Amino acid sequence: MHHYEHLVQQGTTRDSSGNQQIGDEELFGLFYTGGTTGRVKGVMLSQKNFVSNAMHAIMAFGIDSRDAYLHAAPMFHIGDLAATFALTMMGGQHVFLPTFQPQEVLQAIQRQRVTITTLVPTMINAVLHHPEVDQYDVSSLHTVIYGASPMPIELLKRGLSKWGQVFVHVYGMTEAAGYLTTLPQWDHIRDGTLEQEHRLSSCGKQILGVEVRVVTARGENVQPDEVGEIIARGPNVMLGYWQQPEVTAEATRDGWFHTGDLATVDEEHYISIVDRAKDMIISGGENIYSVEVEQVLSRHLAVLEAAVIGIPHDHWGEAVHAVVVCKSGMQVSSDELIAHARTQLAGYKVPRSIEIRAEALPKSGPGKILKRELREPYWVGKSRNVN
Repeated sequence: MHHYEHLVQQGTTRDSSGNQQIGDEELFGLFYTGGTTGRVKGVMLSQKNFVSNAMHAIMAFGIDSRDAYLHAAPMFHIGDLAATFALTMMGGQHVFLPTFQPQEVLQAIQRQRVTITTLVPTMINAVLHHPEVDQYDVSSLHTVIYGASPMPIELLKRGLSKWGQVFVHVYGMTEAAGYLTTLPQWDHIRDGTLEQEHRLSSCGKQILGVEVRVVTARGENVQPDEVGEIIARGPNVMLGYWQQPEVTAEATRDGWFHTGDLATVDEEHYISIVDRAKDMIISGGENIYSVEVEQVLSRHLAVLEAAVIGIPHDHWGEAVHAVVVCKSGMQVSSDELIAHARTQLAGYKVPRSIEIRAEALPKSGPGKILKRELREPYWVGKSRNVN
């Protein structure tokens, strides 16, 4: 550890005007990836990365000095930190909670007249299923930013019915100092059409100030509904990974950052995440996207949260396995869930096994489900996590 006062004494001097000269490309700080799929990496973000992302957020969310932002997500997480700078630049009000508790979130929104906040889907799930959710006045909210992990459509519909058209989906990552795409409030419409269902499940379009593409393995733009990898470039994209030049070179090629996220693009350029490349299951030579299976399981009335992983299988290579937590006071059997999945999925995508858990799924500090912890017991003794 370094003593703070010692660092101040050793700091750079100021010029004659009293201003400290800091270049755009100077390192602002190290921010560590979530480690949900593997070992964490230190992401080097510059002064320019954060200032640019804050400006993108201000334009995308319409932030001004009248806004009150609730810090319910941990401030070490890039999603909350990105909003911190945007609010401060515009002179908005910050409201802090020491830890996430659903009732305290509702109380803070009502008491402080909060207008904007960031909640990951597991947090939204906990708040919307709190038994006293309807007893609090949340009418001051105009923006609830969500992202970081897939949002079950049924949960989003529940939020829209309770809180109205306040939700904004952002897709981003630590390596982008925050945001790459956004699905704004006006796209969160429930009209019952298949087109709108698809729109709700997308992460929107590239945010102003950033270029985002979905490409094939050859680097060509995908055709509509063809699966490819999301790549991005812009002033918010990282300097690189701390002391990992080989990993940096692998992720950043020809000026584009390769996210490792798989997605499709429709005719209107809305991007839909189908999976993390590392979360994709290959069973019998077929690609199975865990997000699709999780969305179907989440539609069952008894399911509170679900995670889908690939586990070793002697014949198929990998088999689809689900871990499910039920809502309070409700029960469902694995056979019932498998039967439910068969009504909405092709046979090879249906889970071959389902574990029903009483306790919550393991999560990182920001609330992402830690699939690597769910996988570990099944891959012990394996030289790699594919079979």
